[in-house]
Amino acid sequence: MYDFHTHTFLSDGVLSPIELIRRAYVRGYKVIAVTDHVGFGNLEFVVKTLAVDCAKASSRWDILAIPGVEITHVPKEDIDLAAREAKAMGARLVNVHGETVVEPVDPGTNAAAISSTYVDVLAHPGLLTVEEAGMAHRNGTFLEISARKGHSLSNGHVAKTAISQEASMILDSDAHAPGDLLTPELCYSVARGAGLTEEQTEVLLHQSPNLLLEKLGYAARV
Repeated sequence: MYDFHTHTFLSDGVLSPIELIRRAYVRGYKVIAVTDHVGFGNLEFVVKTLAVDCAKASSRWDILAIPGVEITHVPKEDIDLAAREAKAMGARLVNVHGETVVEPVDPGTNAAAISSTYVDVLAHPGLLTVEEAGMAHRNGTFLEISARKGHSLSNGHVAKTAISQEASMILDSDAHAPGDLLTPELCYSVARGAGLTEEQTEVLLHQSPNLLLEKLGYAARV
């Protein structure tokens, strides 16, 4: 399993980074990205802390642990700067907290995130527009299908809109606690529940993760 969106007690999760990675490894994960919520104030602390634990876990266990961030509720005008600084500090993956239907995200965040060459994944994009999906396709930004309660309400819309523009999608847990981690059964159910066909589900769960890994500069994990 692959998961490019998780949280620890460095933001609003409940586990330390190393425990989250260990639990993911025992569950059968091949890849986990730890992407705590950041703004400008905590960006350096979070990235440096995650880089240490991810490197140690990856060196000892058969799991690729990727240090990342989720830029969250940052004014849309500053998203590109925050993403650029995150990468410069050592974040290998940059997610942006998209315009989910269950939180008061600054309108225009989706477009600002997709426009930034430093953003890899637009998390739970909510009522994604066709224009935004087209931009994601052109810029290589992955659009998230979310397994998290609330954020998953718009999965069907996101999937349909992404497919219409041939934009890449990725399925993530947005885990905040051990029980949120993915299982193969949950991944399949979330994908099919978003309206994807068997063939589209296969692409989402097995091909898309390796395309994202390639984008980030990692080798494929099989």
